[in-house]
Amino acid sequence: MTEVELVATALATGAAAGLTDTPQGVVHDLHTALRETVRRRLSDAGGDTVRGGYGVRVLYAYETDPDVWRTRLLQVLTSELNLDEEILGAARAVLRAERRTGHVVVDAVGS
Repeated sequence: MTEVELVATALATGAAAGLTDTPQGVVHDLHTALRETVRRRLSDAGGDTVRGGYGVRVLYAYETDPDVWRTRLLQVLTSELNLDEEILGAARAVLRAERRTGHVVVDAVGS
């Protein structure tokens, strides 16, 4: 799994966890922190609000329908975002927390 795929998977996993009966929990909180960090960075991408605006729209659309928006989100994350340790660490935390709840198993090769 690439770093971009790791972030996309964590965003989808966290969004799915928010759709369960218990949206308030560690997975929800970690997902919210990841999503807001990515959103903030996309908004600041290149100092261009149009580019940042597109990236943010794709981020929110991805949360509502990951299957449809996955390719576009991967493109946005690759071209507009510096995946630094803050974002990668937040994504890993979401996936670790979700695995502990027993809802998902993620095969993260190399992480």
